[in-house]
Amino acid sequence: MAEIRPIAGWRYHRRLTSQIDNLTSPLFDVVSDKQREALYQNPLNSIHLSVPRGKQPAKAARETLENWKSTGVLVQDQVPALYVYYQYFSLRGSDKTFCRKGFIANLRVYDWPEKVLLRHESTMPYSVSDRTSLLEQTQLNVSPTHGLYTDPSHEIEKYLDESMRHPLYESEDYQGVRDVFSVIQDRAVIQRIQEILRYKQIILADGHHRYEGSLNYMKAQQAANPQHTGEEGYNFHMMYFTNTEAEDLRILPTHRVVSEAANFSEKWLLEQLEAYFTITPVENAPDVNEVILGKQWAFGLLVGDNAYKIRLKPECLQQITWNFPQSIKEMDLTVMHYFIFEKILGIPGPKQVDARNITFQRNFTECMREVLKGEAQFAVITNDISIETVKKVCYSGYTMPQKSTYFYPKVISGFVFSSIADEEFRTPFDPGFQQPSQTTAPS
Repeated sequence: MAEIRPIAGWRYHRRLTSQIDNLTSPLFDVVSDKQREALYQNPLNSIHLSVPRGKQPAKAARETLENWKSTGVLVQDQVPALYVYYQYFSLRGSDKTFCRKGFIANLRVYDWPEKVLLRHESTMPYSVSDRTSLLEQTQLNVSPTHGLYTDPSHEIEKYLDESMRHPLYESEDYQGVRDVFSVIQDRAVIQRIQEILRYKQIILADGHHRYEGSLNYMKAQQAANPQHTGEEGYNFHMMYFTNTEAEDLRILPTHRVVSEAANFSEKWLLEQLEAYFTITPVENAPDVNEVILGKQWAFGLLVGDNAYKIRLKPECLQQITWNFPQSIKEMDLTVMHYFIFEKILGIPGPKQVDARNITFQRNFTECMREVLKGEAQFAVITNDISIETVKKVCYSGYTMPQKSTYFYPKVISGFVFSSIADEEFRTPFDPGFQQPSQTTAPS
């Protein structure tokens, strides 16, 4: 059972909402150093809570939060709500304006074996630790993670559309995306949305590190609290929910950039790849994306001044020894991480999560720049991933390598914050939104 609850959210005071464009910020794992420095110049920007800096960044975020609350920069909504969030965007090569529709609510924190929330990516331990420390210090969910539910009827979207007739905020974010924000406080509507999601599994699309931070914190608090009831704030996590059946759900590719490989040369790399891949030179490097488009087990390779299409020899697939179902072995990302990073670079699968010399880049042009300038040794260009592939992985119980998916656009931080401090988490309205502790659907 996926239990969601409305949030008595903390939001910027009305006197500041005309500046909302200058108060929002990108997620901690996508903001660039240049963006950070610009955002830090505004003392009220939400980045001071989501990506704090200093020798003790989590403590700095706590002090900032306390100051903002005491001075009225942030105020808490008195009535719990679902916060509706639409993102209007376009994609290169398309004239269409897309709209991803969703809403922000609290989700009860579930451990992975419960199979209510399904993950599809591995996490990096040091990033999880940072998120856990921040949550511990601030008692605040600063940025919603992104969860997916499946509802072919699209009933929830009807309630969201109605709410969007009266938006609270409208903003253009760092991605060039138009973000529109509204609120649902109607108890009957909220209860109906809760009922629709009640027996569904949720796929964690984005925010694995933040969610795992909440999970670790909940476990620690449960162990330390002999009076634990399950209704404490630490049992809940702020999430942005969207429908897998929506036409405007988009996942962009994430490329791999490699540096500091020992005894590296282009000649050596091509010789190693030749044992597993068919290698075809690409005369014009920017064409690599199109050359590999839609082709199974095909990747672009940028190395030195050259570009290549590499495609796994089908007979090599059976060499994969990782303990995965056949359907997972046949995925492009499995092929890439097994043959290129384990077999050729010598980084065993379990250690790849901590491999600091493999970085993730969504921008193809930036991949080319890093390789051409010698800042990286080579880049592996990947195809995008379908939502059906993500579902297949989640339902299998296995995970893809970290940063395998890039759901676009990214959710931004700063529209609403969710406190898990008990005195702020609890409201007089809570009994009307609690769901029974039932774990199986009625027959």
